[in-house]
Amino acid sequence: MTTDTLREEARDLLDDMTQLRRRLHRWPEVGNHLPLTREAVLEAIEGLPLDLTLHETTSGIAAVLNGGKPGPTVLLRGDMDALPMPEDTGLDFASSVDNVMHACGHDTHVSMLVGAARLLSARAADIPGRVLFMFQPGEEGHHGARYMLDEGLLDVGAHPIDGSPSPVTGAFAMHITSSSPVGYVATRPGPCMASSDTFTVKVTGRGGHASEPHRTLDPIPVACEIVQALQMMVTRRIDVFDPTIVTVSKITAGTTSNVIPETAEILGTIRAVSERTRTKVHDGIRRVAEGIGAAHEMAIEVQVNLGYPVTVNGASFTDFSMGVARDIIGADKVVKLPNPVMGAEDFSYVIEQVPGTMMFLGGTPLDRSLATAAPNHSNRVYFDEQAMVDGTAIYAGVALRHLGVA
Repeated sequence: MTTDTLREEARDLLDDMTQLRRRLHRWPEVGNHLPLTREAVLEAIEGLPLDLTLHETTSGIAAVLNGGKPGPTVLLRGDMDALPMPEDTGLDFASSVDNVMHACGHDTHVSMLVGAARLLSARAADIPGRVLFMFQPGEEGHHGARYMLDEGLLDVGAHPIDGSPSPVTGAFAMHITSSSPVGYVATRPGPCMASSDTFTVKVTGRGGHASEPHRTLDPIPVACEIVQALQMMVTRRIDVFDPTIVTVSKITAGTTSNVIPETAEILGTIRAVSERTRTKVHDGIRRVAEGIGAAHEMAIEVQVNLGYPVTVNGASFTDFSMGVARDIIGADKVVKLPNPVMGAEDFSYVIEQVPGTMMFLGGTPLDRSLATAAPNHSNRVYFDEQAMVDGTAIYAGVALRHLGVA
């Protein structure tokens, strides 16, 4: 039972995985409730020896493969949701749903996880333990992983053969990316992806006629000053080797040219790769906004909304997973990232509780330039479906080797 065999068998499944991927791509769904997607997944895994739990708070599916021998459980995750945006790829299987698109490749994740379920089901008798396939909705900001955990995802119980404990001892997820070529994977131990929080600052002054600003308290220049000061705070108060990004993405104020409004609102996002910096930035935004507001006699309301925590890959599990990938696709195709990615992932909730790793799978065709390839979340992003062969083999290889088979 070699890793070479896994890759060959995964290639044999490519046509089926491609059909499933294109079905999901044509009929994408957003959020935690994905009835069409759940139906497609259930059809794809029908007939496999899996114990299914259909989650009630979301469209999540927990599918357990019981090995023929007792042992621990390893979790493999594939997220299922799309994004609320138009598609302009021109593909034959482009989205048939207005303003909804699988622009982050989750359709490939689902298809690879189904492929891995088939590869591993064929080896069930030799597996000492179990594999938990986590088909997860709501990754795109809807906290789907947290809902599945709250509903008892990791409470898998004892192994059915002898009733011995079978805890989840490892977790693995892949994410396709257009920033790497097909045939390559990349990851790193420690912080791999950033936390993702949002903030709002409401500046309240006193409105009036635009020709008489001295009789008002104009919130607009104060809001602008706050935005500039937040950039200064990031560069002057935050350690460059423990970085953060504070981006103001929306400012709302006013109704017409001759009215000074009473309020201005600032909306933005905060990214960090450590909880220390994350907390420091939260405190800094409040301090800067309230201080500037006080200087101009403005009332300030700051609200920070917590999003996903930092995705921290376990060091030993990451080294182990990279070793599996080297054996499957070649040592020269496995890249150790020098820095974290500032995007965020709710797989972070899973690996806060279980040792695990998120790995990035290259998805840009070799004949396209990475410099000009449309990025994830673009209305024109394109993923090479051949990448699913390597992804499926690595999913299966990580599970088998973690359980002591391969």
